Amino acid sequence: MRFGIVILPQDAWVDGKHKWVRAEELGFDHAWTYDHLSWRTLADQRWHATVPTLTAAATVTRNIRLGTFVSSPNYRHPVPFAKEVATVDDISGGRFILGIGSGGTGFDATVLGQDGLSPAQRHARFAEFVTGLDVLLRHETGTDRAGISFDGVWFHAVGARMVGSPAQLPRMPFVIAANGPKGLDLVVQHGAGWVTTGPDGVVGDEWWTAVADSNRRLTDRALAAGRDPGTIERHLSLDSGAQYSLASVTAFEDAVGRASDLGFTDVISHWPRADGIYAGSEKVLDDVADLIAGY
Repeated sequence: MRFGIVILPQDAWVDGKHKWVRAEELGFDHAWTYDHLSWRTLADQRWHATVPTLTAAATVTRNIRLGTFVSSPNYRHPVPFAKEVATVDDISGGRFILGIGSGGTGFDATVLGQDGLSPAQRHARFAEFVTGLDVLLRHETGTDRAGISFDGVWFHAVGARMVGSPAQLPRMPFVIAANGPKGLDLVVQHGAGWVTTGPDGVVGDEWWTAVADSNRRLTDRALAAGRDPGTIERHLSLDSGAQYSLASVTAFEDAVGRASDLGFTDVISHWPRADGIYAGSEKVLDDVADLIAGY
């Protein structure tokens, strides 16, 4: 089992940098931040940009992997975004993980004046976003020195230039958020890993049952496509289903055990906040460090 922690981009860096350093010291394998312009109940609070935050985190850490939880095409285009995350990957020495999702229907989806999209449209845009990033982040090869081009319904590129070599070969790993069959097929095709928060509006044991069902469906989709299901990392956000995994050491241990029993390879929790969502004590982080070290 590997352990991840989400650090929301809410602190001034003079304070926030200590959380990223501490996450590494505590033994977490990966640390993430949300890739939103603002988020739900925290929309009126301080909220910094994702890529600069991860760039700064890369400069104060050495070993912990860093990622977006998760990026989406709601307000991003594959060409400039690929340049940005490739640069972070270079600065971090090849420690970057790209978490990618289709994008929610909240503020990020409308801030640029976009029309609302149907689920089918959101998936089609997501598929183009992922495939475009897949090509770009491998950088130019000997056959496309004039640049990288693609012409889709949602995204276009004409002679896009990455230049150089990827920090990770053949490119940085994608961890793709998905629950439906078409999204799971994207995981199978392009993902080093899969991440899920489970279904919205489902809590308790019902949530765990739904997560187990999604996990089985991913295995089925992989087998149908001829991919070994064991080659796909499986990441579970523990702080869904009306539960907060770091409310106590007992809560954390129970959630990790259930995720392990379901076959998840990675679990992700959120750094405790002073109040509101994910409210808790940072002392719990110290207490779970021994548990993390024991896995």
